[in-house]
Amino acid sequence: MAEAFIALGGNVGDVRATFDQAIAILCGGPDVRLLARSSDYRTPPWGVTDQPPFTNAVIAVSTTLAPHQLLARAQACERALGRDRAREQHWGPRPIDLDILAYDDLVLNDATLTLPHPRLFERAFVLVPLAEIAPDRVIAGIRVGDALKRVDAAGIERLPGR
Repeated sequence: MAEAFIALGGNVGDVRATFDQAIAILCGGPDVRLLARSSDYRTPPWGVTDQPPFTNAVIAVSTTLAPHQLLARAQACERALGRDRAREQHWGPRPIDLDILAYDDLVLNDATLTLPHPRLFERAFVLVPLAEIAPDRVIAGIRVGDALKRVDAAGIERLPGR
């Protein structure tokens, strides 16, 4: 079994309920098992800033799926929950976004998948929830907790539990 970290984000509809559905779909069989889930966080929009705030979280899973199979499962989950990548604005509003942040210690860079995620260490909205569940995890030679100290996490707010 491989360990993977997956970021969840969205800012359209009931995002927290969508996260619950996404996790149920992703982890609904024997080939992907949920290990940990961060709190949900309200975060300022990134990239395109003239839009509602996002909700973000990170999950850790164990999986027997290969990286590209896990990506296909994540993208199928996005489509099932109303995401249409072909019609949306890049970095714009969306009901759900699932990004594989890391898959074991694999380094991969091809046309469809780059691991670890190429902007992982630039994005506080990913590092804050990731550090909550895996602060000592080392990705690409960098400890997650240390990476979080290097980014501006202003405006990120942990949401109360439901």
